[in-house]
Parts: sequence; C-alpha cells; structure tokens
Amino acid sequence: MGETSTKPYLIRALHEWCTDNGYTPYITVQVDEHTMVPVAHVRDGQITLNVGTLATNRLVLGNEFIEFQARFSGVTENVYVPVGAVSAIYARETGAGMGFEVQPYEPPEAGAQGATAPAAPEGSDADAPSGDDGGDDEPKRPRLTIVK
Repeated sequence: MGETSTKPYLIRALHEWCTDNGYTPYITVQVDEHTMVPVAHVRDGQITLNVGTLATNRLVLGNEFIEFQARFSGVTENVYVPVGAVSAIYARETGAGMGFEVQPYEPPEAGAQGATAPAAPEGSDADAPSGDDGGDDEPKRPRLTIVK
C-alpha cells in the first residue's frame, strides 16, 4: 500500500468533534465476512453502532480497523470493523456528520489477522497497488456527503 487513506483521520476527527460537543457518535457499517459484529443487530446488510466513549470499552479508531467491546442486549461483544466498511459517522442528536464510499477490505498477504485469514481474492484489482491513486480514466475522489 502507498499512502494511508484520509478516511480513518476523518472518522477520528468527527468522533472527537461529537465527543467535544456532547453528542453521541454513531457509525454505519456495511457488513461482510471481514466485519465482526453481533449478527442479530444487522439490518439489510448494515449495522449502526454507538462508538461513544460511554458505550464502548477499549475503543481503537485505527487506520485499518475500528475495534472495541460493547454490550448488546446485556451481552458483551467484541466488535471489529474494517475502516473501509464504514459508510458514515454522524452525531445521533443532530445527524451532522459525513458519509463515505465503502471500500472492500483486502487482507494482507498470507500471514493473516486472526479470524478473517482465508479470504478468497475477489478480483485482480489487488495486483496493481500503484493504480489506486487514480491513474485510470479519472482521478478517484472521495464521495463525501452530509448525513442528515
């Protein structure tokens, strides 16, 4: 991989903005085989998660993954979400936030991360690491919107 995406930085910034203003930060996640979330709470392939400091334990808003523990229906669950699967972060109280394009997760080579190791390659896009930055027809631009 070349440079790090701006997406994790924007997620962290909006999380901090929500927290500083007394709002509850929520993320919406497109669930696939690389997300570890309580399946009972998934609706139409998506889950909305409260990532506020009061609702989470050991929250890590990393560059590749968002991970934390939270209680769902009284049961503590581990949540592990690729940053690429996040489609929005917003303040529950106001709806102000940002939407993102969902990017499929491409696991690192053979030596993997725990439960999601044996992933089947879904296309030949992974073979061109330098092509990610938009050398094709048109430059890749983020599709950012205000979530209301």
